This record gives sequence, C-alpha cells and structure tokens, in this order.
Amino acid sequence: MPSRRPLHWFRPVALFAAALSASIPLGVYAQQRTLADGVYTDRQAERGRTIYGDRCSPCHGATLEGKLGPPLTGTDFIADFQTDRLASLVAKIKNTMPANDPGRLSPQEAVDLAAYILQVGKFPAGSIDLSVDEAVLGQITWPAALVQPKPAASAAERAVFPPIANLAQVMKGILFPNSNVIFNVQRQDPGAQKGGYEVGKRDSSLIDWGAGIYPGWELVDNSALAIAEAAPLLLTPGRRCENGKPVPLERPDWIKFTRELVEAGRAAYRASQSRSQEAVSDITERLSDACFNCHVVYRDKLGGTPADPSNKAARCVP
Repeated sequence: MPSRRPLHWFRPVALFAAALSASIPLGVYAQQRTLADGVYTDRQAERGRTIYGDRCSPCHGATLEGKLGPPLTGTDFIADFQTDRLASLVAKIKNTMPANDPGRLSPQEAVDLAAYILQVGKFPAGSIDLSVDEAVLGQITWPAALVQPKPAASAAERAVFPPIANLAQVMKGILFPNSNVIFNVQRQDPGAQKGGYEVGKRDSSLIDWGAGIYPGWELVDNSALAIAEAAPLLLTPGRRCENGKPVPLERPDWIKFTRELVEAGRAAYRASQSRSQEAVSDITERLSDACFNCHVVYRDKLGGTPADPSNKAARCVP
C-alpha cells in the first residue's frame, strides 16, 4: 500500500518496477515473439471457447461480432490493441471482465479466453499453451504487418468546432479534476471504495460524488480516458488564454507538451486496467511531469503583483 502523499505535483519514487525486473530471469527477456509465432494451443483455445460461451457471449456475441460490448475480432479490435503487448489484452480480460462481474476470472481463464480470441482472429496455434506469466505475456507483440494506422478520419470526424472555453476553463473544468482523481489513487485504493456520494450531502468532493455513481476503478478509468481525450483540446484553433492571448498552437514545445499529456492519460488508463493501486500510483509521476513541464514554460510566470501573484498577464507566452 503506498504511503499517504499529496494529490498534486507529487513525484513518487517507483521502486516496484526495478524490483520486478531484478526477479525475472534474464532469459525471459530474450523470448520476444509475435502472435504469428503460435503462442497458444488449439486445446487451450477450446477451453477458452467454453468459458466464452458461458461468460462473454451475452455481451460480445456468439461469434465475437459484438453486441452489448464491442467486437473481439476484426480490424477495429486489432486497432485497439495492436500497439500494446498481449499482456494488455489478458490484463483487461482478467481485471475488468465480465462487465457485470469483473475480476472474477482466474489468470488461467483469462489466458484461455485470449487464446480463443486469437484462434477466431486466425492467428496460428502452436505446441505450447499461452502462459499466465505476466513477464512472458509482456514479450508477445502483434505482427508488424498488422500494425497499421487507423483509417483516415471522415469529414464529420475532422470537423472542428469553434472553442467556447478559454484555456484556463478547459484546465479547471476537465484536466485538473480528472488528474486529481488519478493522483488520489496514491492514498486511496479504488478497490476499497467507500460509500461515496449521498444525495443532499453538501460537503461531498467531486471524487466522492463520482464514486457514488461509478465503481472506484471505473471512476479512475473514466478520468484517465478524459485526460487522453481532452488534452487535444489544447490544440483547438482559435482558443485563447484566460488573459486573451492566443494559445501558442504552432510552437513545437506546446505540441510536444500536449502529446505528452495525451500519452500520460493513455498510460494511466492502461495502469488502471491492471486494477493495481501500485501501478496507477507509479504512473502519477508521468502525469505530474506532463503537466509540470508545460506549466513551467507557459503558466508559472514571475513578476506578478500582490493582487495577482501568479502574473496571469504573462501566461501563454514562453
């Protein structure tokens, strides 16, 4: 359990990853494979097919075509996972599925289900079962030929709406509160969620309010995704800073900082999918850095006055 730490701008020292690396035999790292190398067996996929019929088909369809839940085969499915290791798919199955009873599948059931998904996706079978070892799963990637960019956006998807909020309002309304949900994981395990929001309770925080509607880990998922999805709003043409200055959309460092924030949100979501408080706590340093790097250049300006110590008039200019 992580120690109690501040919610914002904290940089935790991540020792867990180093300890894990030291405990894994060096030979494991040399066994990098792709899904084209036959990483599961047909017998294992058959076990997964039975589990799928009992636990997954009501949401994902009898043939993995998608129903209440998304499809588990085809180009859209591959596009969602192809940039990650196979470990990400297995972790999502084990920790978040079935949606109405998450976290009840054993590690063996999760890899058996992954084997069945791979079989339906026409990936070749091999002679050795897919392992439950996370280090081994972390070495398995998608074949390079499959790793393709998503199709070009349609005209509707490319449409850009004129901004309404200034930069500070986007930060305060979306990025700041959702970041603090992520930072809050450092001191509060989302899996040990308390009662949460109560109707009429005036002193409930935003975190308590959200936790009263969504399960704790789902709240963290949603906040991480909100950061990843909302960060590109910082590049919306025409947006202005709180002081009226235009947001420096064309500057390479501003674009870099925005991309770092998007990637931090995505990394937080992947960590949240592990349902590990330690994993999310470790990723908060990356999220904090993504915010901090931009703030140093564009927000935290010297030369203010007693009435405006933050010198808002100088913001949005490097």
